[in-house]
Parts: sequence; C-alpha cells; structure tokens
Amino acid sequence: MFGDRSIQLFRIFGIRIGASPSWFVVLFLMIYWLSGYFESVLSTSSNTVTFGVALAASLLFFVSLLLHELGHALVARRQGIGTSGIDLWLFGGVAKLTRDSHTPGEEFKVAAAGPAVTALIVVVCLGAATLASHVGGVVDTATFRTVSTTPGVALLGWLALINLTLLVFNLIPAFPLDGGRIARSIAWRVTGDRNRATRISGRLGEIFGWVLIGLGALIAVRGDVVSGLWFGLLGWFLTSAARGAVVSSRFSERLDGVTAGDLMDEQPVAIPARVHAIDAQDEYFMRYRWPWFPVVDELGRYRGILREEVVDDAVRHGRPALPVGDFLDATAGGEASVPRDTPVESMLGLESLRRLGAVMVVDVDGRLCGVVTADQLRRALTTAAQ
Repeated sequence: MFGDRSIQLFRIFGIRIGASPSWFVVLFLMIYWLSGYFESVLSTSSNTVTFGVALAASLLFFVSLLLHELGHALVARRQGIGTSGIDLWLFGGVAKLTRDSHTPGEEFKVAAAGPAVTALIVVVCLGAATLASHVGGVVDTATFRTVSTTPGVALLGWLALINLTLLVFNLIPAFPLDGGRIARSIAWRVTGDRNRATRISGRLGEIFGWVLIGLGALIAVRGDVVSGLWFGLLGWFLTSAARGAVVSSRFSERLDGVTAGDLMDEQPVAIPARVHAIDAQDEYFMRYRWPWFPVVDELGRYRGILREEVVDDAVRHGRPALPVGDFLDATAGGEASVPRDTPVESMLGLESLRRLGAVMVVDVDGRLCGVVTADQLRRALTTAAQ
C-alpha cells in the first residue's frame, strides 16, 4: 500500500524518491481535470497554454508533496532517524523512516516538519501571486471563481489553495495524519506512555476515517459518485492505518523491556583481526560453513564483518598472509552492531538483519558480547503475538 513496488525516479540528499503505479494514474486524472478548470479561468489563452498550466500545476503539486515529505525526512535525519525512501502514491506521499521516535520531542519535531514546509509553500505562492497581481485576483482564482487572469497568477493561486487545503487536512489530530502524530507526541508527553498515546491518536484516526466514509456515502447519494468514492476510499485507508496503529501499540506493550541482550547468543564465534586470510579460510569458513563472521581486535572490541568471498578472493590472488582486519565489509555499516540494552522494536528496521540475517551486540566498551539472528527475533515476535 505504501509503494513498496515503486519505480525509482531520482535521489535527493541521498534519499530514494519513487512513485507507485497509482501515482501515474492520479497525475493523469489531475491534468485532465485541471485542463478544464484553467480553460475557463484563462479564457483568453490558447488550448496549448491552458494545458501547459494544467500540466505545470499537477507536477508542482506533487513537488509540494515531495517537499513536505523531505521536511519530515531531513528533520528525522537530524534526530538520528534514517529514511529508506520517499514514495509518491495514490494519496500523496510517504517518507519511510527506519525507526520510530524515541522521545515525544523527536516525534513532535519530525511530525511538525512536513506541515511547516507546506505552510511555507502557501506563503511563498500567495506572496508571489500578490506581487504579480492583486489580492482579490489571487483569491478569485484560488477559490475556483471563473475570472480572466494571467497564467502565472492562476497557477500560483491554485497552488496556494491546494497546499492550504493539504495543510488544514493534515493537521487534523487523527492518526496517521501529521496532526495525529503531533497529538500522539503531546499525549506521550502528558502520559509518559508511548503506547497509550498511540492508542489515543489511533482511536481519533478511526473516528475521523468513519466520518470520511459517511461523508463519501452522502456525497455519492447526492449524485457525485466519483467524489463520494474518493472520500470513502480515503476514509477506509485512514481507518485501516489507525486501527493497525492501535493493534501495534498493544503488541509493543508485550515487548516492553525485552532487549537485544535478552535474545542474543552469548557465545558468538568471532575472528581476531590479526588472523591471516588463509587461516581464516581454513579454521573458520571451511570449518563452520558460515558465509560471514564478526571480527574483533585484541581486546575483543567489534571491528566489522568478514565475508567468505572476500577471503577466498584474497587467497586466490596471492594475499593469504594479510590480516583479515584489512578485508572488512565496508557496506555492513555501523548499524550492524547495537548496544545490549537496545529494545527489540528498535532492531526491526535494521538493514543488517536483511543483509546479514543477524545483528552484533556490543557492551558499553564496544566489545562483542553476543549475536541476535533474524530467527531469534522472529521467535520473540511470534511469542509476543501469541
């Protein structure tokens, strides 16, 4: 639903920007609808001009959504939260963060960043349109009144209105909207319980979703079936997402207090960094038949990951006497290791679980003290679910 099969468009600030197939459908429908609107507003312009303005308005609207999500992503990065990508899809955009917030302050900053960007876009569009025309003309074109104006003013007025609408809707305190996440951060601060705060904002989200479904049914009965279906579909999505958050909060409560240290294998096999490549091949990879091993220094501190194919390549190309510390996998990254007090929830989105099938556990001095495998984590989650 969130665009896992999206098509990559480009990257910005190292963040993958993608679009799901539904986005292309919405883009086509928006261009078609706006062509008719701008044809009436730009009555003295040619069909080519009105189509060009409609195309520009549609694309700039999605640029606005992208900037909104980038606001979330960049503020999350400042809080130490990664972003695996931003996807444009049926209902706009979504920034896929690698973990949830650890504090109410983090939650508030990340949630408020998107609406702040949208508010800035509204101010910029209104200011630019006012300089190019006058306030009355901007308001007329922004509120879909049939008046004759210039293409630039019509475009800026519409962008101001659509972003203002997005801002107001998104600030409704109903999860998973940004307003719901802001409400969750406030409830979290007041109650001191993130799961309880999630249930509060999730229940509000469910109520709001049902209101939208009812509104959609009313609109459809009155004859506007397409708009009614749109509101109903949006309400169904919000209700489902909010209900999922409520269920997830109850699941999280069962995992409270469970850490990496509780799940780890306390006797991991590790290779000393000074071991020669040929010895690592004979004594570790050929003996244990495992595709990778953690590497530690003389004090037992975790250094990185050594892969079998790298060792085989070193031996094959005449470098068997080099220490394995020279062949560590640079792509494993720092997240391949976590402190032993890391909550289970914080481990779920780690890239190393997907790439390696495990994550290393270290103590306060950085010494390797255990390994948590994906199977161990899966069993813990299954037990909590039951």
